[in-house]
Amino acid sequence: MKKILIIGAGAMGSAFSIPCVENNNDVTIMGSVLEDDFISSIKSKKNLHPSLNVILPKNIKIEKFSAIDNTDLDLIVVAVSSAGIDWAGDEISKFYKSNTPIILLTKGLSIINDQLTTLTEKLEMILKKNGHKNVNISSVKGPCLASGLANKIRTGTIIANKNIKEAQKIQNFIQTEYYKCEISDDIEGIEISSAIKNLYSMLIGGSQGLSNPAASKEIQEKYFLNTAASLIHRSISEMVEIVNNYSGKTESVYGLAGLGDIYVSVSGGRNSQMGKYLGQGYLYKEAKEKFMKNTTVEGAQLAFDIGPKLMAKFDKRKFPLLFSILGCICENKKLRIDW
Repeated sequence: MKKILIIGAGAMGSAFSIPCVENNNDVTIMGSVLEDDFISSIKSKKNLHPSLNVILPKNIKIEKFSAIDNTDLDLIVVAVSSAGIDWAGDEISKFYKSNTPIILLTKGLSIINDQLTTLTEKLEMILKKNGHKNVNISSVKGPCLASGLANKIRTGTIIANKNIKEAQKIQNFIQTEYYKCEISDDIEGIEISSAIKNLYSMLIGGSQGLSNPAASKEIQEKYFLNTAASLIHRSISEMVEIVNNYSGKTESVYGLAGLGDIYVSVSGGRNSQMGKYLGQGYLYKEAKEKFMKNTTVEGAQLAFDIGPKLMAKFDKRKFPLLFSILGCICENKKLRIDW
């Protein structure tokens, strides 16, 4: 039995706790400093998680941030938003012991010192800045909707660590009959693929409107799959070039963190929903205010975070899809593609 601490009581962190506890581990979910009321609500309703609409197993301990015993941990799981990585890194630094395995579930990228940086690299930088020399971080990514995992739907993800033996160790901690994990040493490729697929998911989500702007909505809805297939193909091709440019492997783009995750996102995620409005001709700010005002659109957040850097680095002629969606979000332009 391993002692596992999950930082973040949101949908993904809580869903991830289920295969962990079913693999005979001692599991605690620790809410962030912003989740005290949320934690109280879950506990008052006998572990019913409101976002997942699932009752979490009774043997999972669910605690507020200040009530956690952080000693002698075998695994730390970071399941906060990308904006919470700095906070999580600083808090982990207060009790981290050399080489304790950390899993990062959070998807995203950052710009640090004018360089594109994975969240794994960012978290490592924070820990080392706070005095920890030996840091061991793995990234778990892939097509995993939290609600599906919470209901024990068969799910496949990939664990990446530069030391493949560490990835194998994590695999043994968390894998169950319904939650299977591949392993990889391509942490850059896995991290970048899982993040930028949100940009392309918005674009593919706009397939109906982009299929033939002159056609009626009825025709677009009936026949848009030709356009969607073309956009998926060209999106993957651009993703390969981007990942290769940052020393990642092509196979990671064609695997669970890239192609697999795009499939899930396009099939009904928030990114593709925003993309549908953009494909219909709405400007991003208009669509956000009118249809998704209180909804987090990860791809849009990523565009604001890294879009200017990518547009400065890459050639628009070689990445027409990337520039189309970044211009649409960052510059609030209508979504247009140079086919």
